[in-house]
Amino acid sequence: MRYRWLSVLFVLTVASLTCLAIPLAQPWHDLSVKHAWNAVPDNWECLGPPPPGITIDLYVALQPKEENILREALYEVSTPGHPKYGKHLSKKKVAKLVEPHPDALELVHSWLAHHGVHSSSISTSHGGGWLTVTDVPVPQANELLGASYQLYRLAGTNDTAILRTVGYALPKVLHPHVKTVAPTTFFASARTLQLTPHRHSARTAGAPEKVASRGPVSVLSSRDEDMTPEELRRLYNTYTYQPTALTENAIGVLGYGRQFPSPADLNMFMSMFRPGSDLDEVTFTVETVNGGEYDPSRPGVEANLDLQYAQAIAYPTPHIFYSIGGNPRWSPENNKPTPGDYFLMWVNHLIVKETIPQTMSASFGVEEKDVPAEYAWTVCDMFMQLGVRGVSVLFSSGDDGVGVGNCQDTSGRVRFIPKFPATCPYVTTVGGTKSNPEVAAELSGGGFSNYFRRPAYQNVVVPAFLHSLGNQYDGIPGGRGIPDVSAQALKFVIVIHSAGARVSGTSCSTPVRLKHIACRPTLLRPSPSIQLIACVQTVAGIISLLNDFLISEGRDPLGFLNPWLYSTEGGMFSLNDIISGSNPGCGTDGFTAIPGWDPVTGLGTPDLSELLYVLRTMIGPGHQRRTMSDLFNKSDSAATRDAKGIDEYFLINSSTRSTPAYKYE
Repeated sequence: MRYRWLSVLFVLTVASLTCLAIPLAQPWHDLSVKHAWNAVPDNWECLGPPPPGITIDLYVALQPKEENILREALYEVSTPGHPKYGKHLSKKKVAKLVEPHPDALELVHSWLAHHGVHSSSISTSHGGGWLTVTDVPVPQANELLGASYQLYRLAGTNDTAILRTVGYALPKVLHPHVKTVAPTTFFASARTLQLTPHRHSARTAGAPEKVASRGPVSVLSSRDEDMTPEELRRLYNTYTYQPTALTENAIGVLGYGRQFPSPADLNMFMSMFRPGSDLDEVTFTVETVNGGEYDPSRPGVEANLDLQYAQAIAYPTPHIFYSIGGNPRWSPENNKPTPGDYFLMWVNHLIVKETIPQTMSASFGVEEKDVPAEYAWTVCDMFMQLGVRGVSVLFSSGDDGVGVGNCQDTSGRVRFIPKFPATCPYVTTVGGTKSNPEVAAELSGGGFSNYFRRPAYQNVVVPAFLHSLGNQYDGIPGGRGIPDVSAQALKFVIVIHSAGARVSGTSCSTPVRLKHIACRPTLLRPSPSIQLIACVQTVAGIISLLNDFLISEGRDPLGFLNPWLYSTEGGMFSLNDIISGSNPGCGTDGFTAIPGWDPVTGLGTPDLSELLYVLRTMIGPGHQRRTMSDLFNKSDSAATRDAKGIDEYFLINSSTRSTPAYKYE
């Protein structure tokens, strides 16, 4: 691969006049590289230094004093049969668990003071685990971080430039205490994060008639590949469930890149595909984060798809749409870029709230190789905080199969390209299927992480799949496997600008076969086929229904799903196993769906009636308690069976956190 970690000697001696320069700042003690690319990341161009007077806000993530305790707490409350299963923690308790060591705070403040940063510019949040340093002049940021901040732009676009550095360093004494600093080496824009679904015009059987009313008038041709909520609900057995915990349960949907849902389009969609729904209840609230906007007069395909299908499954459960800002642009008021870190700003927004939606769904991601490993670990650890508070976080596995291009590293070996945050072990990742009976969709993202080791809940299923491969793809990393589950993903029918359109992608993750669909005749022109990253609204809607059931029974929600999904008493045998189809990419055939878990469709697709039966059994009086060790074969090693060894990769120390689990050579 093009990216690799640089040696300290190389980083601190590279010429200072280029965009790759990382000049040696006056050290507080000894500077050591935290992260650096060996070149400007692919598809980005350097525009040179920023104008004089530009300032930047820096966000410093600190290591918790007792991070292992938080991880143990997560698996205790998420593992069926554990005495603490379902007993999620409060915001206050989680904040206590993520407190940094007092020595770390003292060191970091001394380091900042040494470089002239005034204490009034520093603020802390959520237990002190995050420091925000505001209004740092770019030359001072370069000195602090041994960096060379430059302006960069996505090549071939007129996008606003972003302020980044291709590498940064910290005093060696800070490495064990600082997880990451942002924004530094993570290059992303709204264009790379928010990728539009494949979109097709919803053509009618005959020539469209012009009408003046807003009502549905024309009929789409009854083609098998079209998907609608009615068939979708039949396929996954959600048809008869009626949510009741409407004041206690909610579902959150993320939107990036100025993607906005339209209430008018949602109402039309629901009137067409959920007949009998009370349109007064077909609503959603909007929370803006990090300078996010909301303009319903400019609806986006992705945002409309997300809200329409989440509502179609979970109605009338309350929905919250999070409009995340950060499409980096210059603020003329203070002559500095607006905050541009999408993931960190969103998760930080959530973890400081007293109440969070029990189900969170995101249709966005980036190639894992383009994310600095220490940054990915930091964001993933924040998802862990959401899980221990009882939140189910779902991401799509992506729409590129096992990857785009030849995917060769510097030695010429093919390395598949999974997506992040899908590869984080603390989120539930959704792949794609098609047809009925279901088979794997070719676009379904899947594979194995190069950053995150295999979590314990996959210690049976992943080795079984790897064994089935034989010597195919020798040397493939056996890290965290994705996806976990899957759902329909092709040619969903949506409403946008009061017209019908078809979209495809794991963003949809759940369709049906179309009989006759009424849509307005004012049809959209097909857009270019642009890849879509993630979206899991169908599965998120089904999880929200399961949470509704638990809450209505006086129980806690599911929270972090994966230990339950992979357990023999949870979802493992209650899902529809997909055993055919593949996800080609990287010039290969990719992986093939087989009985059991596979990196194409995961454990399979959901069946609400089966999953509700499992939950009723679990909370019934005859429920037999089980432990995490029930996930493992009797022949597994003691280390594998040891519940305390769950995800031992994340045992924090400076050596394991300074390099990725599997690095590209």
